[in-house]
Amino acid sequence: MFKDFNYYAPTRVVFGRESEEQVASLVKQNGGSRVLLHYGGGSAVRSGLLDKMRLLLNQAGIATVELGGVVPNPLLSMVRRGVELCRAEGVDFILAIGGGSVIDSAKAIAYGVPYTAGDVWDFWEGKAVPTATVPLGCVLTIPAAGSEMSSSCVITRDDTLVKRGINSDLCRCRFAIMNPERTFTLPAYQTAAGATDIMMHTMERYFTRFNGMTLTDAIAEALLRTVMESATIVLRDPENYQHRAQLMWAGSLSHNDLTECGYEKDFATHRLEHELSAEFGVTHGAGLAALWGSWARFVLPGHEARFAGFAERVMGVEPGKDPHAMSIASIEAVEDFFHSIGMPVGIVELLGRPVTDGEIARMVDRCSRGGTFTIGSMVKMGPKEMEAVYRAANH
Repeated sequence: MFKDFNYYAPTRVVFGRESEEQVASLVKQNGGSRVLLHYGGGSAVRSGLLDKMRLLLNQAGIATVELGGVVPNPLLSMVRRGVELCRAEGVDFILAIGGGSVIDSAKAIAYGVPYTAGDVWDFWEGKAVPTATVPLGCVLTIPAAGSEMSSSCVITRDDTLVKRGINSDLCRCRFAIMNPERTFTLPAYQTAAGATDIMMHTMERYFTRFNGMTLTDAIAEALLRTVMESATIVLRDPENYQHRAQLMWAGSLSHNDLTECGYEKDFATHRLEHELSAEFGVTHGAGLAALWGSWARFVLPGHEARFAGFAERVMGVEPGKDPHAMSIASIEAVEDFFHSIGMPVGIVELLGRPVTDGEIARMVDRCSRGGTFTIGSMVKMGPKEMEAVYRAANH
């Protein structure tokens, strides 16, 4: 049976060619007069996008301050630098220019600026709950994380490699500018990893202990089919606007909770992957691909009907087999797709070697917060179950 829900998606989406031209009016509409331009490792600079944003804002009389250097799996040290800079410069709006890592870093800075009772990491440790943020918007350049429309924010603490997420509607972007042309130059690996992340955001809501909301199912199934088709096409034809656009829009719809209506996030694979990427610095989407099949096989008993329906409606598996055989076929079909776009389906493929017992133990300890925390919805997973999935994926 499905559950009651409260759906909230307040982000204004400005989508299409030359949509960046509207940045100044959007910032002004949201009260911005002194803006932090937050960006990553250089593509925003090399592409000229940073220069364009600065110029458009300055021409509209909006002052800008800049902080670049965000890395994949964004770091607490950068967030702390951003908080100090925003306070010193009197920043009243934050504009993230990039993908999910940049947006999450911007969200964390937005939490930290008004919080003077302690360190911003208090929110991720559960010592405090956000009550205010600096407003923010984004210019999206990488469709993957869905952070442009989500309430989530994931940060890694540098010194302990603890990677955690928090959720609050306070951090939702006021607007998201999305020009698919800005994704034409994404490397193939990044495109494939992004498509995987989009699929996983959807499947982590599709495979839960709830069922029966057939409209939500249909939206999720169509989204997944579209992502697989579009990813395959843009890897052959990187400047295909139609399919770059569909990937970009799918990334937002996959993580703005639309495909969760009536259901409940599982996100066990995400939590397990957070420890993998914190430990080894791997690309998030690739880490998800490496773990998902092992998680799916672990939770399959008792949920064959759900996987069998997915097999037929999403993966194109011929009906007629028994539910268990259909389920296994669906998992194998997903792994075949991941392989087809250059993603790994095991840890050895991901890292080039198996993880050690000690590395597994560290990841389990962090994921379970010392054995005090469980993950998952379809199957509740404690340290024993987490270890079983890591070991099953260690091939």
